[in-house]
Amino acid sequence: MGSLYSEYLNPNKVQEHYNYTKETLETQQTSSRQVASAFIVILCCAIVVENLLVLIAVARNSKFHSAMYLFLGNLAASDLLAGVAFVANTLLSGSVTLRLTPVQWFAREGSAFITLSASVFSLLAIAIERHVAIAKVKLYGSDKSCRMLLLIGASWLISLVLGGLPILGWNCLGHLEACSTVLPLYAKHYVLCVVTIFSIILLAIVALYVRIYCVVRSSHADVAGPQTLALLKTVTIVLGVFIVCWLPAFSILLLDYACPIRSCTILYKAHYFFAFATLNSLLNPVIYTWRSRDLRREVLRPLQCWRRGAGVQGRRRAGTPGHRLLPLRSSSSLERGMQMPTSPTFLEGNTGV
Repeated sequence: MGSLYSEYLNPNKVQEHYNYTKETLETQQTSSRQVASAFIVILCCAIVVENLLVLIAVARNSKFHSAMYLFLGNLAASDLLAGVAFVANTLLSGSVTLRLTPVQWFAREGSAFITLSASVFSLLAIAIERHVAIAKVKLYGSDKSCRMLLLIGASWLISLVLGGLPILGWNCLGHLEACSTVLPLYAKHYVLCVVTIFSIILLAIVALYVRIYCVVRSSHADVAGPQTLALLKTVTIVLGVFIVCWLPAFSILLLDYACPIRSCTILYKAHYFFAFATLNSLLNPVIYTWRSRDLRREVLRPLQCWRRGAGVQGRRRAGTPGHRLLPLRSSSSLERGMQMPTSPTFLEGNTGV
């Protein structure tokens, strides 16, 4: 074990593993690679900004200090950190990769695994909360906040353990034949374990939303009417985005486990699949926030204040008197469809998820 950890600071180990698992090393900073890296960084900055707005909205308004919004805040936090981790991963890729020590490489990849798995667990927690609120006709009360915090803490603890297993010793240092092609310092069995866990979570989320679909359609169709259709549309969007974003990444990792070394050239383009999976962190705030009128107004408030301030400055420069700005009003037909009765059978507050 001591000899294993002694290799963590060996500056030649990363290049050794990349030379063994890959036919060619694409480390040159070509113009196309620079454009792709710049696009990914911009995308991740958008992820950080929009999730930060959600966190600020949830934190500053006491009306959002409830179960559903607490889970939404946790999802936004994990997605925000996922964006930060992917920026670091992008900036430390290419020619920089071969200059990393194994411990630096583990930190780079592990941080992305931790934050992305935390996003998945947050989605699972939200699915559980929706199932409890709708299928079980039950709302969380203030006395349940401890249980919610324990659930959120457990999800982060599991994510830390899952993403930290390689740096703790479950890697292929000293065993090149067991290495992954996509992640050359990770053991193939570790990659299979992660994919299996994520797949089980995906199936659990699908099962929960199918259950919600059945309950709403069979029990509340006579009450909800158009609200039922809006809710089912929300469920469809959530499931569709999750599957579309994550299934390609899961598939490439399963292919990585099945393919012998240097036999599947598509594995050399796996970073595109992971970049596509990161879109889930970009779309989550749009899906979950846009369904709540109150949360949407709170998220847009900083932008509205900025616009108001810019208008005042412009009028001062022009020497014209100011006018009172009217608040934003939404005429979205989907929003009107999501305004459900106040019965706890549906959604608490005005969540609309």
